[in-house]
Amino acid sequence: MSTRTARPNFLILMPDQLRADALGAFGNPHASTPHLDALAARGTRFTNAYVQHPVCSPSRASILTGWYPHTAGHRTLTHLLKDHEPNLLRILKDAGYHVTWAGMRGDTFAPGVTESSVDEYGFSTWPTRLYDGDYPEGVWSRLFYRGQVPDDGGIDPDEAAVRTAEQWLREPPQDRPWVLFVPLVAPHCPFQVEEPWFSRFDRDAVPDPAPPGDPSGEPRYLRAVREAHSLDKVTPEQWREVVATYYGMVSRLDDQVGRINKAVEQASAAADTVTLVFADHGEYLGDHGVIEKWPSAMHDCITRDPLIISGAGLGDGGQECDAMVEMVDVLPTVLGLAGAPAPHRHFGRSLLPLLIDPAAPHRELAFTEGGFTIAEEPQMERADFPYDLKSALQHQDPTLAGKAVAVRDQEWTYVWRLYEPPELYQRAKDPHERTNLAGRPEHADVERRLHDAVLRWLVETSDVIPADPDPRRP
Repeated sequence: MSTRTARPNFLILMPDQLRADALGAFGNPHASTPHLDALAARGTRFTNAYVQHPVCSPSRASILTGWYPHTAGHRTLTHLLKDHEPNLLRILKDAGYHVTWAGMRGDTFAPGVTESSVDEYGFSTWPTRLYDGDYPEGVWSRLFYRGQVPDDGGIDPDEAAVRTAEQWLREPPQDRPWVLFVPLVAPHCPFQVEEPWFSRFDRDAVPDPAPPGDPSGEPRYLRAVREAHSLDKVTPEQWREVVATYYGMVSRLDDQVGRINKAVEQASAAADTVTLVFADHGEYLGDHGVIEKWPSAMHDCITRDPLIISGAGLGDGGQECDAMVEMVDVLPTVLGLAGAPAPHRHFGRSLLPLLIDPAAPHRELAFTEGGFTIAEEPQMERADFPYDLKSALQHQDPTLAGKAVAVRDQEWTYVWRLYEPPELYQRAKDPHERTNLAGRPEHADVERRLHDAVLRWLVETSDVIPADPDPRRP
């Protein structure tokens, strides 16, 4: 760190629906992500970081509060963070940071909350558009695929956010440390991108999705989604087309990350800035024969997060940490670097020791939760085309989206489901979690141990006691 300030700046980049294995730094030989890979080469990449919810808003709320989704009921797309609830951006602002939000992606906070937690800047000054248009004929709309977008000079929300960040970084604050928060939409579907990214990947060279596993052991929603969307009609060529387009979207995202990093360097702020990259969840992308996500999806492709923390003074560059990490750990990590104590009880554990020594002890288990009870069916999402079929399934049979909890250690994944039998996967031998080993006598001890861990976790984290404003009161 330079002598200008003892506290670092923070650049927080949060794309949506980004799989960890879509980046070169996380082992994908087909990826084209040089700027994200460079951040990992200068910092630490966490290969076993897991989100706490498989859907956008609940996951973001969990990351920014350090709470699990069930702790305060942030379990739906519409139950957003309220003004009276803690969040990372407000805590940093209260600690003296200049906090700036670049972009339009605001579906984490309830209306009015951002006014007291961040300084909104600039996004309204850029003309923006969402790429509208028709889907190709056939099953393409149920694959959320549009394909090539014309490069006609239009600016989508992500490009607007990046330009806003670049503009803001031309004159960042000099009197105090700052936070630049850039939440992005891509590579969230619809799967669409302009040139040169659309044609960057050879459709014959990208990997085929992982096929469905044993149907007798998989969660029931997988078959229901495949049937409702007619995904059995999708050819291998169509799946590879979707994968290649998604990779193109990730490459465009990577180029945008490179532009923001360059702006940080041009502002002479690189030596004082810690950059964090993470997503809210992943994407099926054809794995298990389905696309997009699901409220109770627990598979690795949905829940593993491409967490990268990079910056001066954070240990040796290019470190890989395989410790079990939860995304609630981001909050205490940032606050620890900022020297700002959390004003609330949370469930995160600081990653600072791992940034210095990736082999330092941390967690043994990582948890993810999702889904609903039957009684909550009226509160489930009701969506328009092309999400209409997926939404209808949840209302026709709410048990398909029933509550679920996944717990992982270094070797195993155990999934407890409210309305279905449990699942047990040995990830070292079955990385795509296709073979359910639950109920097999030879794994009974593992299943019992992880089932007990789920029960203990739920009891220990069921709620939080608000801080008493008068600690002298008995």
